Amino acid sequence: MAKARVQFICQNCGAAHQRWAGKCDSCGEWNTLVEEGTSGGIGSGPGSLKSARKGRPVTLTSLDGDIEDAPRIVSGIGELDRATGGGFVRGSALLIGGDPGIGKSTLLTQAAAALASRGHRVVYVSGEEAVAQIRLRAQRLGVASSPVELAAETNVEDILATIAEGKRPDLVIIDSIQTLWTDLADSAPGTVTQVRASSQAMIRYAKSTGAAVVLVGHVTKEGQIAGPRVVEHMVDGVLYFEGEGGHHFRILRTVKNRFGPTDEIGVFEMSDKGLREVANPSELFLGERHATAPGAAVFAAIEGTRPVLVEIQALVAASTLGTPRRAVVGWDSSRLSMILAVLEAHCGVRFAQHDVYLNVAGGYRISEPAADLAVASALVSSLTGLALPADCVYFGEISLSGAVRPVAHAQQRLKEAEKLGFGRAVLPSGSGELAGGIGAGSFQPTALADLVARIAGSRRSRAEETD
Repeated sequence: MAKARVQFICQNCGAAHQRWAGKCDSCGEWNTLVEEGTSGGIGSGPGSLKSARKGRPVTLTSLDGDIEDAPRIVSGIGELDRATGGGFVRGSALLIGGDPGIGKSTLLTQAAAALASRGHRVVYVSGEEAVAQIRLRAQRLGVASSPVELAAETNVEDILATIAEGKRPDLVIIDSIQTLWTDLADSAPGTVTQVRASSQAMIRYAKSTGAAVVLVGHVTKEGQIAGPRVVEHMVDGVLYFEGEGGHHFRILRTVKNRFGPTDEIGVFEMSDKGLREVANPSELFLGERHATAPGAAVFAAIEGTRPVLVEIQALVAASTLGTPRRAVVGWDSSRLSMILAVLEAHCGVRFAQHDVYLNVAGGYRISEPAADLAVASALVSSLTGLALPADCVYFGEISLSGAVRPVAHAQQRLKEAEKLGFGRAVLPSGSGELAGGIGAGSFQPTALADLVARIAGSRRSRAEETD
């Protein structure tokens, strides 16, 4: 009898090694190699198969042809449908990740109940909780009467045999993929081989039957979905459920979507009755704004197709340390260092003897460079002690030369600001025609020094008014 081959699989990146080592050569992580057999299933070579099936020719076609829109299953939860691009696509696989306790199971329970109430067959399979625990959550959310079919199972073959009985389900929810195991792989549940094999089996079922499958994934301490990255490439969409423990709102962010826009967000508010939709996130992030305090600027952001207004707060204080502190919450610290360098080099604003603290209000996270202008305005306002106009929004990218560069979707940002009562805007020149009242009160600097001079000039204007 031939001896079964053994490989050592990295649990971080999925790379295969012939012998054990303390460090993975592919990703550089230590102590991540785990011994796994390759006698069959995922990772086995062609020679391990008992019989080789002869290939069959497939039909080749052209790029030109009729196109049908992907049929979708609308859940009725507006923010969830927005994040998925209009609803769950039949025959697709969706991966949802998030920190423990953030509300992934709560969101999916509400979505399952909403779809089941609309007449769809929904199967909810949990590998982490018993059926009684899921029922308790449904009672707390007030959806216990919904005809959702529940199961507590971790074997992939048993799950597929169960949902194959009766009518084809419209939606299958697997919570979570790290708890599943298949007979095709002889490793422990949660390993790279088992996660990959279980995901392949569920995705194959979705493609062959037309049912939508939602997989819940655990996240690592770095915030990435645990397991091999190949799973994120296999699925049709990847969503991250984000939120801070000290804040009551949650953000469902789309990072991959084969059937809709990426970087879309859905905003929810967590309550004792579950997740509630937030139709206007700008009012949520600006709800506790102190309009007369220096160091605060309102940034008009774009998340996918949605404009969101959020307050950026800066505090510049004299430092007694040899190396002043730079603390950032909700933004890129490297980007802050760049803005400080541009202000010192091209505008003559000195921060070398000051601590700088930057915060995005409400625990919101910003990734686009269009926030540069709002950050610079907040920093100068805090340093000079001059409050910025309460009815003004800021957006624009700052280059290393000190120039203010235009950004995309300027009209959408201005419309959202005008809808919330803002009458002025500071934005890059060349942003197109500005219509409406907010366009008449706009200021378009070509260089950052022009904006700094305008903020500093407000001190002289106020002094003249008091005289």
